[in-house]
Amino acid sequence: MSFAVGVALIAFLATRFELDWSRTLENVRTMNPLLYLVAGLCYYLSFGFRGLRWRILSQSAGIETAPDRQLPTVVQYSQFIIIGWFVNSVAWLRLGDAYRAYTLSDETRSSFSWSLGTIFAERIMDMATIFGLMLVGAIAFSLTSDFSSVVYIVGAAFGMAALLGVVMLTMRGYGPRIAQFLPARIRSSYKEFQNGTLGSFESLRLPLLLSIVGWLLEIGRLYFVVQALGFDIPLSLVLVAALGHAILSTVPTPGGIGAVEPGVTGILILGMTRHDAASVALLDRSITYLSVIVIGGIIFLIWNINRSRRKRTPLSNEEPAQ
Repeated sequence: MSFAVGVALIAFLATRFELDWSRTLENVRTMNPLLYLVAGLCYYLSFGFRGLRWRILSQSAGIETAPDRQLPTVVQYSQFIIIGWFVNSVAWLRLGDAYRAYTLSDETRSSFSWSLGTIFAERIMDMATIFGLMLVGAIAFSLTSDFSSVVYIVGAAFGMAALLGVVMLTMRGYGPRIAQFLPARIRSSYKEFQNGTLGSFESLRLPLLLSIVGWLLEIGRLYFVVQALGFDIPLSLVLVAALGHAILSTVPTPGGIGAVEPGVTGILILGMTRHDAASVALLDRSITYLSVIVIGGIIFLIWNINRSRRKRTPLSNEEPAQ
C-alpha cells in the first residue's frame, strides 16, 4: 500500500506541477555522488544525537530496568529510533512512535506507557526547536523575498508547538484530576505516561542542545542535496524547506508520502524552477524515505531476530523434567 501511494504521488506531481520529467531526471543523473553521500551521512549522524537525547530524557524520567537488564547504549537508542522511522515509512498513522516505545520497554522490561511518555516529550522538544529555527530562517528569507510566501508553514510550526505545549502544561497542572475521570483499567497507564513525559523535562540544557544539533544536521542534509545537484539557493530557504519537510512528515500516511514531496517542492519553487525543485525533493526523499526503508528494515529484522533468540535461550537452558 505504501508503494502504491508512492506511485500515485508521482502521477500527482506530474499533473499538479506540470513537470518536465526529462529535465528533472537529467538533474538527478548528473548529481555529484560524493556530496550526495555527505547528505546521507548528515542524515544518519543525526540519529546518534537523537539517540543520546532520548537516553538522557529516559534517565531524567527515572527509567527502571529489570534486574537482568541494563540501560541500552546510545547506539541501541539510535537503532530504536531508526526502527521507529522505518515503521512510520511503511505503516499508516505514525505507528512507528508506538513501536519504538515498545522496543525500549521490551529491551528494558519497563512500562510501555512510560516509554511512550518519553517519546511524547521528545516531540514537544522537537516542535519547539523546529519553530525557533524556522522563525529564524523565515525572517532571514524575508529580507530578500516576500515573507507571506512562507508564513503558512511558520504558522503550522507555531500551531503544533503551541498545541503540544498546552497539552504538557495541562498534564502538569491537572494530571491527577484528569486521571480521576479515566476508566480504572487505563488510569495507571495514563499516570505512567504522564510521569514519562513530565519526568523527561527534569534536565533540559543538554537535550535542547542535542535537539538543535540534530535539526541542524537535517538542514545540512538538504543543503548537500542541493549542492549535489549543482543548484544555488539561499541558505534561509534550505532551512525553511528542511524543517517544512519535518512538519509535513507528520501527516499520517506512510513516511508522510503524498504531503512531503509536493510540499517541499512548493517551498523550493520560491527560489528555483519547478523542475529543479522537484529534482531536489525527489533526491532528498531517496534519503529520508527509500534509504530508511532499506537500512531501517535491516535493523528492524536484526533486532527482531535477536529478540526471538533471547526469548528462546531460557527455554533451551532448562533441564529436562525427571
